[in-house]
Amino acid sequence: MERVRIGELAKATGTTARALRHYEQAGLISSERAANDYRVYDERAVVRVRNIRYLLAVGLTLDDVRVFLPCLDGDVAAAPPSDKGLRVASERLAVLNERIAARTEARDRLEAALRDTTGRLSRAATVS
Repeated sequence: MERVRIGELAKATGTTARALRHYEQAGLISSERAANDYRVYDERAVVRVRNIRYLLAVGLTLDDVRVFLPCLDGDVAAAPPSDKGLRVASERLAVLNERIAARTEARDRLEAALRDTTGRLSRAATVS
């Protein structure tokens, strides 16, 4: 089995060495140390990191991704979903929807405040 260094893994997966160290610290990937003390990864880590990035891109967190550890070395997108995976994804969707609703409310309040303020300012300017 071929080993790849952190820079090679980063390049192959379109991420950064810093992100890879973060995934490793989170327990999602693992490395060994070469004789020169460089991190080296099993070449299968490419698939695992791509899956991690896919799950993060769809809105999951690193904590959420841990649920998918048993299937990170395969085709996560094509694999049949587990009950636990579906629950985590549904919970994350609910959190995102709550955040969107809160941001929408804040935007609407700010927009109304600006409308009220600019309306008063423009009326005051025409009266003078």
